[in-house]
Formats: sequence, structure tokens, C-alpha cells
Amino acid sequence: MLYTEIPTQRPVTPLLDAIDHPQQLRQLDQSQLEQVADELRQYILYAAGQSGGHFGANLGVIELTVALHYCFNTPRDRLIWDVGHQAYPHKALTGRREQLTTIRSKDGLAAFPTREESEFDTFGVGHSSTAISAGLGMSLARRYQNDPCDVVAIVGDGAMTAGMAFEAMNDAVAHQADLIVILNDNDMSISCSTGGFAKHLAAIWEQGQSVNINADGDAVIEPHPEWAYTSRLHQSATQEADNLFKAIGFEYFGPFDGHDVKQLVHVLNAIKQRKGPRLIHVYTKKGKGFKPAEADPIGYHAIAKQAVMVAPAPVKKKSALKYSDVFGQWLCDQAAQDSRLLAITPAMCEGSGMVKFAKQYPERFFDVAIAEQHAVTLAAGMACEGLKPVVAIYSTFLQRGYDQLIHDVALQNLDVTFGIDRAGLVGEDGPTHAGAYDYAYMRTIPNLVIMAPKDENECRQMLHTAYAYNGPAAVRYPRGAGVGVEIEQQFTALPMGQAEIVAELNSQFEDKISILAFGSRVMPALQVAESLAKQLEVAVTVVNMRFVKPLDENIIQQLAATTSLFVTVEEHAVMAGAGSAVNEYLAQAQIVKPVLNLGLPDSFLHQADHAQMLHDCGLDTEGIEQSIVQAWKKALQIA
Repeated sequence: MLYTEIPTQRPVTPLLDAIDHPQQLRQLDQSQLEQVADELRQYILYAAGQSGGHFGANLGVIELTVALHYCFNTPRDRLIWDVGHQAYPHKALTGRREQLTTIRSKDGLAAFPTREESEFDTFGVGHSSTAISAGLGMSLARRYQNDPCDVVAIVGDGAMTAGMAFEAMNDAVAHQADLIVILNDNDMSISCSTGGFAKHLAAIWEQGQSVNINADGDAVIEPHPEWAYTSRLHQSATQEADNLFKAIGFEYFGPFDGHDVKQLVHVLNAIKQRKGPRLIHVYTKKGKGFKPAEADPIGYHAIAKQAVMVAPAPVKKKSALKYSDVFGQWLCDQAAQDSRLLAITPAMCEGSGMVKFAKQYPERFFDVAIAEQHAVTLAAGMACEGLKPVVAIYSTFLQRGYDQLIHDVALQNLDVTFGIDRAGLVGEDGPTHAGAYDYAYMRTIPNLVIMAPKDENECRQMLHTAYAYNGPAAVRYPRGAGVGVEIEQQFTALPMGQAEIVAELNSQFEDKISILAFGSRVMPALQVAESLAKQLEVAVTVVNMRFVKPLDENIIQQLAATTSLFVTVEEHAVMAGAGSAVNEYLAQAQIVKPVLNLGLPDSFLHQADHAQMLHDCGLDTEGIEQSIVQAWKKALQIA
């Protein structure tokens, strides 16, 4: 069935409602599976409309998910879903159907598979390209324990572009591991898949034949049928006879129609009887069964809650740009002034705000696919040749290129600019996507400058400052919209390593609280300072620290002479964060003052909306104020 609207009422799904465990699915006749798939698609449309979240990829794996749980004895047999964008149908079939409308909300289901949520979630995911390594580990562990089971890693073609996937496949062949890899090929990651691997898959497709299993269990080559969606986005230049997976040492089967549940069941049942490393290539359509998503798979990668989608937009005092849009516009404007600027993204063109730049400067835009390590070292190589590369990357994904950041960029003091998006808490995407550790993992690296803006205009000027700096520099900014300040088009480089005092209140009092705020917490700190000045007989100074490294030690030293309590506040882990940098300086300078460090706790924080998460962590205005008042009372008692 092809649907055109997201239902607002729960659809009637009699077969699906009877499945609270895959064992109940396996009791059905194979002829009923198409109805199960259709009911599951209707329910996913409804549930995603209620909760918001990942959309197109889930619709694309309905039939595959049904076939997998029908053919394999889950949870004893292990299914590992790479990334997790495609795991909603899996959750629905494994006892979490009625909870699916709570996904991504506080105390609801996690956005991705997570081991603590269900025994069917065999491995926690969120970052791509980990499934084959994890699956190989499970297979080898079960072999060692003389307790073998089937292990299946379901990996998208976009995730296959990462080096880690090929490292795992190489190792699987070395061990002749009993491992099944299902390549879910929809020609997409979030954006269109790019590069030589995408062309190779297109070439396999264009050969017009499949590797199938006959009635005797033998692998045979036969023409594949003409499916309804045979147009590939990446047409290859030549008909390639070789097969990369076979060359590595995997037994290859496919490509198969990933929406033909009957064929999928036949293929899975046959191939699970074989041993060794096996790869099943299935072709699916992102957004399958929902006409708008089939037509726009990028736009429907994820959706907002249905209620939000149909409600009128709230009236804002000012039209606040998203930080990603600020970055995108800066990138275009800076490129217009300097032909040396090249821009790199690891498959995050849309999310990082680079669509306009990619269209305006296609010869200067490099989408390297899901390959963060490569993205960082690619930039290093460009910088070696006198160009000025800019890497647009999410905080959580830069973690994957940490060695390259140290060894290939900073150690050589190369002129690479990093625009680090999604810093701090990211709300509904949960702990796998939170940018909670970048201050900590970056500020220990020599040569690297680290900045955090208080608003959109400062973000633009910091990006220019980082770009003008002759060496590695990073600007770290949050997800979503800014505070609505006017953005100055003219570039103004900030003085390196200089903070700014943004408020001095109740200066008539001798005692002073100095709030050293970083990035997104500057504006809340200002609001808190105004409240404190009204209720306490104390001077309050607020500093926009701007630089995490180099830290403005001069302003801290100057403030120390009159400060009775230092407060640091950041949307980052307290441990090893920006506040820790302040503590280190105070200790080194032998300045003994009470210090309150406010930030994220030493735990992985479950999903909720961003405002709720800030409240729970005590990082909204209410929480910051309460913590400061308590610390101030304690400081007075000590004094």
C-alpha cells in the first residue's frame, strides 16, 4: 500500500497487535507476513507522527525487519542494527509496540537501540558503522564458548563507507567467522551516498543479475527481476565484473528486493544454513510506502511531532537563526573573500547548514561520507598545500576523529578550522549524540584554540577569528536557534584569548560573586545575575569567557582581588571541562577562593527535550540561581 498522509488516529492492526514477542510472529503462516508488514508500516506512520523522530529509514526496512525476526530465533540469535535510524519496526515487534509513541521523550523509549531497554537490543548504537565489529565480537565470543548462534549485522550503504566497517569485514574473513552482514542499500545515508563505494554498488545493480540460492542450497547467478525502482542516483561509468565483497572474502548474495518479504524469507532461511562470512545485498527505498517521503527522502529523514507540524508557528520577538544556518552563511561569505577556503563534511551537508555553499561552490565542497577520521586528515593534507580547510562536524562525531585531531592536525600545527555543531545537550537524540565532552578532549591538545559563542553574532565573528588564526582552531556552538540578536555582516576578529565582562551589578557592595560563563550559558547567567542582585546584598559580575583555550587568566586574576565566590557555568561535563580549566589556573596561581563549578553530571543523560534536560541538570536559570544562592550562604558561613 502507498500512503499519502500520516494518520492521527491509531490504525486497526489485528495481526500486529497479537505480536508481543517475535515467537508469535514466527507462529504465523508465511502468507500472512505481507499483511503484518502493511500493518507495521501503518503503525510506524502513526507512531512517528505522535512522537516525531527518524522516519524514512524506518519505513524502508519494514519487510526486512519482519523477515529477520521471522527467520531468526531472536533474541538468542543476535541482530545488530547499525546506527539505529532503522530500529523502530524492530522495537515494535519486540514487545515495545505501544510504547513507540513515547520514543525520544523523557522516560520513553530511546531513539536508538540500547541494551538496558530490551534483551532484543543486542548492542547500543547511535554512531554509524559499528555493527559489523560488534557482531564479529559476538560471533567469536560464542564460538569460544562453544555456544554458537546466528549473528546478523544490518548495515546501511552510507555506513559502509566508514573505514571501521571494512576493518571489521577484513577481520571477519581472517577468522572465517560465522557472520551475516545485510547491506541495506537505499543509496542514502542522511543525504545521498557519495564516492566510489556508491558507484560500485550501482555497478553491481547495473549488471542485471543476482547471486541466489537454488533448491539444492547452491549459489547460482540468475537475472534479477525488473523492480519498480531501478533508477540509481549514482550511475557507474563502466560495467564492473568484480565484486568488492567477494574480493575481500565474503560470500556474496544479491542484490534482492528488500520489499519482497516472501523472497527475503527464502533467502534468509537458505543463507543461514551456510557458514563463514556472508553478505546479503538488499535494495530498499527510504520512505517506502509513504509517497511524500519516497519523493523527498532527505526532507523526511526525520519529522517533528504531528501536532507541531500542523500547529501555527509560535510568534517570536525576533527571527532567531539556527547556529547551523549562521555557520552556513559565514562559510559562503568567508569563501567569497578567500579562494583558499575549502569545506569538508562527513555526510552532514544539510545538518551542518552547508547546502547553499555546496551549490554555490561545488568545486570547493567535499562530502567524504561517514568517515570522520578521514575528514580530519583530509583537511590536514589540504592545509599542508597552503589552503585553508574548514571541517563542519558534530561534537559527538569529532570524538571519532580524535587521534587524527591530535596527530595529524594539532601536532603539525596545521591551519584547519573546525565548526563544531550540536555542542552540549541535544535533547531527544539522547546520550549517543550529546556533545558533552569536547572541551575536555580538546583543551588538553597543544596548539588548538577553542572558542564558544554566547549568541549568533558572536558565533559568526568567532568563526572568522578561527579562520584568520594561523593554526588549528575550533568554534563550538549548540544545536538549534540562537537568542535572536542582530548579526553584523562585517567580520571582526576577536582579540585572541580575551574574555569580556558583560554585567557588573551592585558594585557598591564589597563582597562579589563572579560568574564565569561559557557559550550557551552566558545568557542564562545574565538573567541569574539580575535576580541575585535584587535579592542579595552582594556585587555580581558576569564574564563571557569566550575562549576555553587560551583561557583569559588575566581577567580571572584581576577579579580574584575582589571576588568572594567564583562560579563557572557551562553546558558540558563538569569533569575536565572549562570550569576545571579555571580551577587549574587558580591552583597554579595559588589563588584560594571558594569555587562553584556548574555543568553536566558525570553520567550519561537519557533523552528528553532540551529545556527539560537543562532543568534536570540544574543548568537553567532556576537551577543556576539555586546553586549559587546555596554556595553563597556556605561561603558566608566559612568567612
